[in-house]
Amino acid sequence: MLIDEITIKVRAGRGGRGAVAFNKIKLSLGPTGGSGGQGGSIYFTGVSDLGALKQFRFKKEVNAPDGENGRGQFLDGKSGEDIVIQVPVGTIIHNLNAGEEKEILKTGENILIAKGGKGGKGNFFFRSSRNTSPTQFQEGIAGEEFDLRLELKLIADIGFIGLPNVGKSSLLKELTNANPKVANYPFTTLEPNLGVYFDLILADIPGLIKGASAGKGLGIRFLRHIERTKILFHFISVESKDLAKDYSVIRQELKEYNEDLLKKQEYVFVSKADLVEKDDLEEKIKELKKKLKNKEIIAFSIFDDDSLKKIKNILDRIAQEK
Repeated sequence: MLIDEITIKVRAGRGGRGAVAFNKIKLSLGPTGGSGGQGGSIYFTGVSDLGALKQFRFKKEVNAPDGENGRGQFLDGKSGEDIVIQVPVGTIIHNLNAGEEKEILKTGENILIAKGGKGGKGNFFFRSSRNTSPTQFQEGIAGEEFDLRLELKLIADIGFIGLPNVGKSSLLKELTNANPKVANYPFTTLEPNLGVYFDLILADIPGLIKGASAGKGLGIRFLRHIERTKILFHFISVESKDLAKDYSVIRQELKEYNEDLLKKQEYVFVSKADLVEKDDLEEKIKELKKKLKNKEIIAFSIFDDDSLKKIKNILDRIAQEK
C-alpha cells in the first residue's frame, strides 16, 4: 500500500546540562565543569523510493537523542546523533506549527527539519576574578518540536491518465520494467506505478472516475499526483460506447481540481484497438476527432508492434527535447 500523505511528530534532542565541578588537586583549585552536548537534529533526505513513507505507517513520532550532560575536569558532554530520514522525491513537508512548507525535489537533497537544542555551559565558564568558585551552570535548551504533514506528489515526465481499465498499466509494463498489477476489471491500479523509459519517468495514475475532484473514490489522492507531471498521456478504451464522453469526464475532473492541469501538453490514445474490426476502429476515431478538434489521436494495441512503435517515437522525441 502506497502512503502518500501522513501526519507525524518530530522532536529534536535537548541540549545537555552544564556541570558544576571543582578541581581537587592542590595548587590547581578552581571550577572544571564542562558544558552539555548539543541535542541531535532531524534532517530529511530525498530518495527515489516511492514507498519510503511506509516507515511511518506504525511509527508516528521521531525523537532525536539528547546531548549528554557535561562532567568535571573540563569534559563536555557528547552531542546527540543527528537523525536522517529518507522521504520520496516530491514530498512536501507542511509544518503545522510554524505554518511553513518545504519540498524535497531532488535525490540526495537534505533539509534541516528540527534543530537540536544547544548544550548548557558548565561552571568553568562563569569564573571571574570576583567569582573564583562559581556554582552557576546552564540547563540545556530544548530541541525544536513540530507536527508535520507529509504530502507526496509524484514528479514524473509523463502521467498516464484516463478512466479505470483503459490499458494504462498494460502499456507501462510493455514500455518499462515496471510490474504493475494488470487485470480486466475496474480499479485494478490502487496506487500509482512508476516506470523508466530511457531518461523519462512514466507515472501510471490510477483510473479516475466522475466525481474524483470532489473526493469520490480515491480521486483527490490521485489528482494531486498529476499536478507534478509535465506531459499527459490520455487513454480512452475502444470498448467505450462514447469515446468523446469518456474524454470529457476526465478533462472536467482535471478542471474542477485545478484548471492549470488543462494547460499541460496532452497526447490522446485509443487503447485496446485489437478488440474491434479495422472499419469500426476508423469510424470511432473519426467521430472522436470531430469532437476533439486539433487533437492528434493514436490508436494502439499492446499486441501490435507497429502501433507501439508510434508511441515509442513520441517518447523518443520527448526524451530528446528533455
